[in-house]
Amino acid sequence: QLQASGGGLVQAGGSLRLSCAASQNFFSINVMGWYRQAPGKQRELVALIPTNEQANYADSVKGRFTISRGNAKNTVYLEMNNLKPEDTAVYYCYGSPAYWGQGTQVTVSS
Repeated sequence: QLQASGGGLVQAGGSLRLSCAASQNFFSINVMGWYRQAPGKQRELVALIPTNEQANYADSVKGRFTISRGNAKNTVYLEMNNLKPEDTAVYYCYGSPAYWGQGTQVTVSS
C-alpha cells in the first residue's frame, strides 16, 4: 500500500532522494515519514512529517536530511545529503497509524 523507491549505492558525501507514495484509493494519511534498519540493529526513526506541521528528525540526520510532503496526496520524500557510511540501512516509508512500505536499500561506501 506504500511504495518506496530511490535507494542505491553512493559514496560518502553523496546524495540520494527517497520517494514514497500510497496507492490512489488510500485515505489521507496524517503522519508520514521514514525509518531505517541497519544489519543487526533495531529499526529507528529517521524523520516524520505530520500534515501541516513541522517535521521531526533524528539527531543523527539533522542538518543533512530533509523530509517533505509532495503535492500529490500521501506522498513523502527524503532528501539525503552528505551521506555517511553509518547511514547504510534499509529505509522504510511509514504512514500513520501503522502502514509500511517494502523498504529500499541505501548503501554508503567510505
